[in-house]
This record gives sequence, structure tokens and C-alpha cells, in this order.
Amino acid sequence: MSNFIIYPAIDLKDGKCVRLIQGDIKKKTVYNDDPVDQAKHFENSGFEWIHIVDLDGAFAGKSQNGKLIKAIIENTNLPIQLGGGIRDLQAISKWVETGVRRVILGTVALNNPELVKEACRLFPNTITVGIDSRNGFVAVEGWAKQSKIKDLDLAKKFEDSGVTAIIHTDISRDGLLNGPNIKASANLSSIVRIPVIISGGVGSIDDLELVKKEVKKFSNLDGIIVGKALYDGRLQINMLRNFLGKKC
Repeated sequence: MSNFIIYPAIDLKDGKCVRLIQGDIKKKTVYNDDPVDQAKHFENSGFEWIHIVDLDGAFAGKSQNGKLIKAIIENTNLPIQLGGGIRDLQAISKWVETGVRRVILGTVALNNPELVKEACRLFPNTITVGIDSRNGFVAVEGWAKQSKIKDLDLAKKFEDSGVTAIIHTDISRDGLLNGPNIKASANLSSIVRIPVIISGGVGSIDDLELVKKEVKKFSNLDGIIVGKALYDGRLQINMLRNFLGKKC
């Protein structure tokens, strides 16, 4: 597990750090009124990355929490992967210049895959594709719209394009703490060579132990995003360090 990364999640809504259940904005819990403070806490706890989603941006179609995200970048030293409402080359360029290490493209990856490939050429080692899946089909625009495109088919479009990773989220598991859809993410990792990051549903160290078994089979399972379980205290930092055998 030496290269496996646990990504703590900061989801931004109305300037606060929140968690949703299955992407439903009506099922919102605020965990910290100060996302910069939360980012510092993750850094001091030994995490190697921070995963940030601008939920307002995902619904609006363009970034809404720019000042706050910039403040996180300026007040921490951790690399950041950012998604939510980033849908054109100008927005990608702005975030790269601001200091975002990885830009996550979701809706535009479905609607305009050629733009994603162009972004990979312009910003090498920077572009990550977010594939949010409901019953095997891709959902976009803050998960508000369901497509008829299968997640596996979308992933295949970006093979050899320069995409740094695919973040694969099972929407039905997100925020419920009943375990990620390891089988689906592992299946996706078996058909592409792009590193795959699992997202949605982690609720315990037992979930991570199940992931570890799949990592041994599929070397391109790169990491996992953890949100609510960290905020609720179901996962403690010492658990994660023991699990990885290193800092988070």
C-alpha cells in the first residue's frame, strides 16, 4: 500500500464545509464553518492530498467558492485536486495558475471529451476525470442529470489521453457510510490503464481492508476518498496510519 493515497474530502456549500447524502442538497450536514481551518487540520494530521469539491459550482456550472479555495491553497502546503463547475479551458487555466495540482472534469468529460483531451495536452499531469455513476450510468451537473452513457464506456474514451486519474463515485453509496462499491471501481480499473480513485460510502476501517484486497489484484487502484467517516469520527487518523503503514 506504499503508493495508495487516502484523500480527505472538503465539500464546499455556501462557504462552509459540508457533506451530502447521495448528492442531495436537501440532505446537508455542516461540519465546519471554516474550510480553511479544516484544510489545516487535514495537513497537520499527516494527509498527503486534499480533495475539494465546489458543490455550488457543480450546480451553477461555474466555480462559486473561488476566494475560499484560493485561501486554502495559500494557507496549506498540500497538493489539491479540485472539482465542481470547471467546464472550459479558461477555468482550467485559472485554477492551474492559482496552484491547483489536479483539476477534476466531470460534466464536460461527458459532454465534450475532446476538450478534456485538449486540456491534457495543454496542462500535462494535471487533468483528472470524475465519473459519477448511478446504476452504472454517468450522472452530471451536480448529479442532477442522468445520462444514457455507461461509466465504463466513458472511461475508455480517455485511455492514452494523458488523464492523470479517474475518480469513480457510486452515487448510491455516497454519504451513507455503508461501504464503497469496490466491485464496480475494481471492474473499471480492469478495463483501463488510468489510475482509479474510489469514492463514495467509506464508513469504517473494514471498508478500507476490503479495498486493500482489490489493490493487490489491480495495481492501478490509486487511492480512495474519505469524507463523512472522518468528520463523524468513525475513522481516526491513527487507524489510517496503521492501515497504510505510513503517514496518510
